[in-house]
Amino acid sequence: MMSTTLAFLVNALIVIATVAAMEGVAWAAHKYVMHGFGWGWHKSHHEPREGVFERNDLYALLFAGIAIALIYAFRNGGALLWVGVGMTVYGFLYFFVHDGITHQRWPFRYVPRNGYLKRLVQAHRLHHAVDGKEGCVSFGFIYAPPPADLKAKLKKLHGGSLKQNEAAE
Repeated sequence: MMSTTLAFLVNALIVIATVAAMEGVAWAAHKYVMHGFGWGWHKSHHEPREGVFERNDLYALLFAGIAIALIYAFRNGGALLWVGVGMTVYGFLYFFVHDGITHQRWPFRYVPRNGYLKRLVQAHRLHHAVDGKEGCVSFGFIYAPPPADLKAKLKKLHGGSLKQNEAAE
């Protein structure tokens, strides 16, 4: 039987590893599902939003449903309980950074002026600099490559055919 301290550390490590792994899962889902066969839902995220919600929010509900199912199914213990908790932590980070700071979907505004959060906002704006689902860059949500690298990649892919308001950021 594991000691309480060791069990806590193992469970915390599972949560942290899941949060890190979820960035990879989210990146792949964003690039290959949302910008692939799942574009029907995600397209709403690349268009002006009307109202509080957009069809793309169904992806958040889908991932939340998986996390809730894991937490419920393994509520009596086990590693998958903590995987579900890690998915939930990632979901809160996504909500805070992507929906809140990047897209300003909160009733108050916060615009980062420097550092990590500014880099995330810039990278996601560069993701939106392309019309349509093809040729986008920066598919992560809590990690972003340097904006200069993304701009160079966009220039290589598209030349001068970007939306100016997004590419300028």
